Amino acid sequence: MEPQVETQTAQADREVKHLKKTLGRLDIVFLIVAAVVSIEALGQVSGFGAETFTWALVLAVFFLVPYGLIFAETGAAFTGEGGVYVWCRKAFGRPVAAIASLLTWVTQPVWVGGSMAFIASEAWSTYVMHFEHGSFADYGFKLVFIWLTVLAAIISLRHGKWIPNIGAILKILFLVVFLVTTVIYAVRNGVAGLSASDFAPTIGGLLGVTPLLLFSYLGFESGNSAAGEMKNPARDVPFAIARSAGIAAAAYLLPIFAILIVLPADQITGIGGLMEAVSTVFSVYGSAAPAMLTITGVVFAIVLMTQGSAWMIISDRMQAMAAADGAFFGGFFGRFHPQLGTPVRVNLLSGVVATVFCLVAMQVTGSSAAIFGVVLSISISTFLLSYVITIPAAVRLRTRFPDVPRPFRVPTGDAGFRALGALCFAWVALGSWVAVFPGTLDRLFGLDYDFVETWGVSQLTFEVFTLGTLAVLGILGAVGYLRARPVRAERPVGAPLDGSVAGKEAAQL
Repeated sequence: MEPQVETQTAQADREVKHLKKTLGRLDIVFLIVAAVVSIEALGQVSGFGAETFTWALVLAVFFLVPYGLIFAETGAAFTGEGGVYVWCRKAFGRPVAAIASLLTWVTQPVWVGGSMAFIASEAWSTYVMHFEHGSFADYGFKLVFIWLTVLAAIISLRHGKWIPNIGAILKILFLVVFLVTTVIYAVRNGVAGLSASDFAPTIGGLLGVTPLLLFSYLGFESGNSAAGEMKNPARDVPFAIARSAGIAAAAYLLPIFAILIVLPADQITGIGGLMEAVSTVFSVYGSAAPAMLTITGVVFAIVLMTQGSAWMIISDRMQAMAAADGAFFGGFFGRFHPQLGTPVRVNLLSGVVATVFCLVAMQVTGSSAAIFGVVLSISISTFLLSYVITIPAAVRLRTRFPDVPRPFRVPTGDAGFRALGALCFAWVALGSWVAVFPGTLDRLFGLDYDFVETWGVSQLTFEVFTLGTLAVLGILGAVGYLRARPVRAERPVGAPLDGSVAGKEAAQL
């Protein structure tokens, strides 16, 4: 018996006609690198000390590799515009797909407005032009930063793709310069007092760094949100995931190690850890160091802006396809601009959400570093929770649609594919719990956990902010789905009434 799946709506069928195939193989690699390699999180991760490197290596082998294999196969086989939303709809139906899409999408404006804008502002104020936290200049910088990322996502992808492309290249050059300079600094001045025992893994370290490292390693399948705009997604997606995952592993492991050998653990802060390490090692350049730091601060802010725009390019397309497919309000947000081919309405919605979250975060009592840590944790929570759905969906697609051509196939049977999925799911489940309820597992294992010292805010403030965000999302998703019923009722011309679709055709719906 053929699988029964929900085909896309008439509006989705109309909107995909506005898409233009402009993304080549290298464009996809740069887009993923620009979005996924989160250099702003390096300081936060490194704050857990030398064992951070150990856990980063463990997750690279036992999470990043199986995760990359799973989504290289899935992304090459199921190439409809919308990526994760399409996969989850085909696997579990529209309601579940609507939740996965909303969690994935909202992570990006929350992250841009509540984390990226803060760290870019801190770096600019420290190394380029000083202004006080909470001042008019601080507010102005953050708001300009947010809306530049939105503007970059609105531009036609034919031209707009160069923004993440340039951002990815600058990001790689930034890290290369930092690493080379770190080697020079270490030769001249020695390194922080680390011993082999400092790298020994502990339960406390595992619980502390897992959410952050997963947040850093996830997202390589996100390029498929623009699969309808790729020249040859079946061929290029596996290549792009393999190359970008390799770049990401190096871009995390090497800088983390460099930060650890330059700065003592008690001097590493989440919001400034990487730039503080850059400032330290740039002392080798003598009188040229201040000017170089200023230039580096500007480059760092540009990299963060292009990183945010890359995520908005990707995630806004997914949410626009969800809206066009009757899963998010009445199709209003499911429009792609006829000339630009971009989801302008969702782009603007992302800008509004990012702005609101930025303004709310600015009112939270505590230092900018504490605000950054809390908002980053909320972004991690929503992002990881989306994979509680997405990973099982990818596994189900392997078994539910065995006849769909797979240009790349993981060299295991279905049982092996399920085992890879189970391993990835276990990591994500652990990370999700720790992100939403930090400290609970630590206490379960008899470990000391001072919440205020760790986060800079009370546990009540943290949970109200986190659970409140998730509750608002739940209400938003439910209302949005109910309001989209008329869109779901309109079927494409020629679509079968029973929704039966199989084989290669199913991969495109």
